[in-house]
Amino acid sequence: MPIVLFIVVAGLAAVQLLLRIYRYVKSPLRAVPGPFLARFTDFWYFQKLREGSFEVVNKKLHEKYGPVVRYGPDRYSFNDQTATRTIYGHGTQFAKSSWYDAWSSPAQWNLFGERNIQDHAQYRRQYQNAYSMSSLVEYEPYVDECAELFGQRLSELAQGGVPVNMGHWMQCYAFDVIGCITYSKRLGFLDQGQDIEGIIYALENSPRYSTLTGIYPSLHPYLFRLNNLVASSSSKARGVGYVINYTIEQMQEHQASAKILDHEVDDEEGDKDEDKKTRSGQSQGKARDFLSKFVARHVKDPDGFGKYHIVQGCANNMIAGSDTTAISLSAILYYLLKNPRCFAKLREEIDRQHTDKGSQSRSRYFSFKQSQEMPYLQAVIKEALRLHPATGLPIERIVPAGGATIAGRFFPEGSIVGVNTWIEHRNPHIFGQDANDFRPERWLSDGAEKIAFMNRHWIPFGLGSRTCIGRHISHLEISKLIPRLVRNFNFELSPDLAMPESSWGTANFWFVKPKNFMVRVMARNN
Repeated sequence: MPIVLFIVVAGLAAVQLLLRIYRYVKSPLRAVPGPFLARFTDFWYFQKLREGSFEVVNKKLHEKYGPVVRYGPDRYSFNDQTATRTIYGHGTQFAKSSWYDAWSSPAQWNLFGERNIQDHAQYRRQYQNAYSMSSLVEYEPYVDECAELFGQRLSELAQGGVPVNMGHWMQCYAFDVIGCITYSKRLGFLDQGQDIEGIIYALENSPRYSTLTGIYPSLHPYLFRLNNLVASSSSKARGVGYVINYTIEQMQEHQASAKILDHEVDDEEGDKDEDKKTRSGQSQGKARDFLSKFVARHVKDPDGFGKYHIVQGCANNMIAGSDTTAISLSAILYYLLKNPRCFAKLREEIDRQHTDKGSQSRSRYFSFKQSQEMPYLQAVIKEALRLHPATGLPIERIVPAGGATIAGRFFPEGSIVGVNTWIEHRNPHIFGQDANDFRPERWLSDGAEKIAFMNRHWIPFGLGSRTCIGRHISHLEISKLIPRLVRNFNFELSPDLAMPESSWGTANFWFVKPKNFMVRVMARNN
């Protein structure tokens, strides 16, 4: 019996291989260069993903093969300044590839993993008012609360005099801020300085699972159950489930305390109402966190915006929002410390902002409005997110019916195409011959036309209709914390990172996370 089974499996594998070879020979894209194994199987991509540094591999592929390369039998990566608008521009019909199926629970949707363009647009409309620019002022007190506690923790760490993992502490800050904004409550990461209920542990492993399983999405329904079974046996791995259960508990608490008796308007005119509330500075006693807004919408439209919508919205905030912000904060601090001239220049601008405008400016908090009045700060943020965007894989899309011409080559419908932000952001034809260098001044002194051109290719939060819905929240958290850190503390990289030719280690499983970002913190003597 085992021999028969082996023969059957081997026969099916041989047939599959022959089909792959036949399709490759007949393919109009057979001339697209790339690794030999990648011409016939996705296993090459799978293996490279397992290594956790595909942003580096992707760059080497383009250096070797040119602006269009294959990384699978029907997967194509682009390093061409015309490709992003063709693939991701507003109104295009390039849907997400099946790789994204592994980012959702089987038979359930979420905003990130939803592949249907029309369904995604409908879901996004239901959420987007809560993430509008006009809502940011409401969320500032939550950010200030966590920034104050973070400052206290750093002062305590400074007294110890030993390097600490700033990547971990940035993650703690990001989790507690998004917890406050979502539920009006910190989850306690900054209070305890450690992982709460295995959330960080789970979010280290969940992207790894989705990244690898997405290459073979037909296995996802089976591997998902197995993965959950293994996770349920480990107290460390229950983090995502904890977020879901915590959201449900907070929903019940909101309903019990009748926080939403005065329902908020959350429809197509929601932005106008938000502007009025922001200008007047009146919240009229209403709870303004995301959960309150989502519950209010559910009460107003229980059929169109169900309890599942509430859970998904809150959980996505916690899971996706924290990673993006923490990585970006770490990248900004890292590049500032690797470039002391830039750190000194930014500190000079911050100190000037802190003292030039009277007693109100000398508050221990920096308002979001003040942060927008510091051009070098904004240039530093843009430059760090250019060199280290939070995600580091090709953003895969499927060529729609009728095919499409991308970077001067025709791709038939069904082809998987994508641009890796790490590749786009280091293209010398866009950002100059010093594209690999950290130079914030490029955003201030390269001329208005050149800056506008670079802005069109600056895509750390995506592009088009699938742009990260929480990008404004992340920008708020970053813009308020960085000037506070630079003003109040001195930092020193650990000796191995401080060496001129050294660079920090990262792990890329969609999110490119720093590893052991060790920094010594010292309180600044003002």
